[in-house]
Amino acid sequence: MQTKPVKTAVVGCGIISQVYLRNMTRLFTILDVVAVCDLVPELAQEAARKYGVPRVMTLEEILADPEIELVINLTAASAHYDVIRQLLLAGKHVYTEKTMTARLEQAQELVDIANEKGLYLAVAPDTALGASIQTARWAVDHGLIGEVTSCIVSINRDQNLNAERFRFLRSEGGSLPYDVGIYYIQALLCILGPVAQVTGFAAPAPARQRQFLFNKDDPEGWQIPGNNLVTGSLRFERGALGMLHFDGNTIGAECSTFRIYGTAGILELGDPNRFGDPVRLIKPESPPCDLPLTHGYNGSCVLDDATDFERGYGNRGIGVAELAWAIRKGRPNRLSKEMGLHGLEVLHGLDETARTGGVYTMTSTFTCPPLKAGIYSTMWGGGARADAELSLVD
Repeated sequence: MQTKPVKTAVVGCGIISQVYLRNMTRLFTILDVVAVCDLVPELAQEAARKYGVPRVMTLEEILADPEIELVINLTAASAHYDVIRQLLLAGKHVYTEKTMTARLEQAQELVDIANEKGLYLAVAPDTALGASIQTARWAVDHGLIGEVTSCIVSINRDQNLNAERFRFLRSEGGSLPYDVGIYYIQALLCILGPVAQVTGFAAPAPARQRQFLFNKDDPEGWQIPGNNLVTGSLRFERGALGMLHFDGNTIGAECSTFRIYGTAGILELGDPNRFGDPVRLIKPESPPCDLPLTHGYNGSCVLDDATDFERGYGNRGIGVAELAWAIRKGRPNRLSKEMGLHGLEVLHGLDETARTGGVYTMTSTFTCPPLKAGIYSTMWGGGARADAELSLVD
């Protein structure tokens, strides 16, 4: 018997909603997108028209609609706590863009509400379910690099310039560690499991007295809240040591580093903000080689007329589909509230130790089973679409 699709609504119709809505309405059989919502009604109306969503609703209407089971929160990070809390209290399952909130105590409150009400709360980024990170997980689980000893991740970006153009980055959760660094942290968590201890150093973003390139009609000074430059160290529960480097106070020519070291080899990954970057294996006495991807969802858009934004980012929404299958199957979802809380606690621990010194001991933990390997997005050399959604079912 065919599984009944999960009736789903989207709150927040900004730029990231486009790839979500495109995929959720056309790529996954488990989702039935019935409504969209935005504080700017014109954005919601355009999204509904473009993606064939039948209704434009207010948040209050979504909260009161008994048929809507799952709501996707694509609002700015500074709005997450209030929006997610309302949705959970109304009895809705929630999938939210990263991070769950910008404050650990608020995130813990949301987890507690979800637990009390028996609701799912899933947290992006869902690139952790993409081909690259799942392939790296497979390689580690199957001993291709032996016992993992250490890891290093690094990303730079001119977050201050970005915040000139995208004003939501001037709010809580807009600093580079929270906006971008969380991709690297979640990828490490997916591959290596929970973190036991954290320590870090940090620096804030510089105050901006004027806009340099964008919004020249806005002379008011501003500053990205929190720490925009963080370096730190991790000790994972399984013993591996890690180094983090997130610099939002430098130039925008991004340089991504992602390596996992083991007793029998090294893995090099690409940008965890993408789904299908190469996973390179380095072994003694052999030239480095790119591993064949073991999973589907490699970022290639298998729908017609892909936009430039979707190329490489074309599989956003797989976390929503995996959650919807978990709802129907009555099983835990992989991008769980516990995993989202743990990733946020890593960021909190870095901020806390940068302020006070010492070492922060983690209080949360999680489990994240890998997806089933050998199920792909395309077949016949990429000439036809396959059914990678099967990998999300169980």
